[in-house]
Amino acid sequence: MRSVTYSMGMTLDGCITGPDGGIEWSTPSDAQFRHHIDELRGVDVHVLGRRLYETMLYWEPGGNDASFDAAEQEWAMLWRALPKVVFSRTLTAVQGNTRLLSGGLAEEIERLRSEPGDGDIAIGGATLAAEAAALDLIDEYRVMVHPVLVGGGTPLFPRAARRVDLELVESRTFDSGVLFMRYRVKH
Repeated sequence: MRSVTYSMGMTLDGCITGPDGGIEWSTPSDAQFRHHIDELRGVDVHVLGRRLYETMLYWEPGGNDASFDAAEQEWAMLWRALPKVVFSRTLTAVQGNTRLLSGGLAEEIERLRSEPGDGDIAIGGATLAAEAAALDLIDEYRVMVHPVLVGGGTPLFPRAARRVDLELVESRTFDSGVLFMRYRVKH
């Protein structure tokens, strides 16, 4: 059965955005960007919420391609080919290799798990990931901890979350001081 993964960057004080909603602190180094590309190669489908979908439209065909360096072109090629499912109650249309759904996250994950394939089902977006975590749908958490304190903002994990025991599978420290940790949920 395919694994459901949640990958996100956060500050040392546990936030995925600063108090102003900014994420400028999360700009990846070249090595981190290569890590993200390698991680994306292991994904068969990406399930995301509206806000992340709108952010990721940057990588869809459009006016940005000419400014992309080789790594960004590789990312864009992989992203565009990747099947995506967007959960939104407000969007009426999506672009690229994307389907739009408005409800039934658990049912959609169950359907995706039953499809053939070896790659992961990636969950993206804090709100959608929190819902997936509450439904016990996430198998792995992949976190990039950035060496910065922002003093508030959107937390990676909801404060009312339940206890989940994890097993460290992999860790890596980048020259930038960013720490990557991959945890598998213990069942």
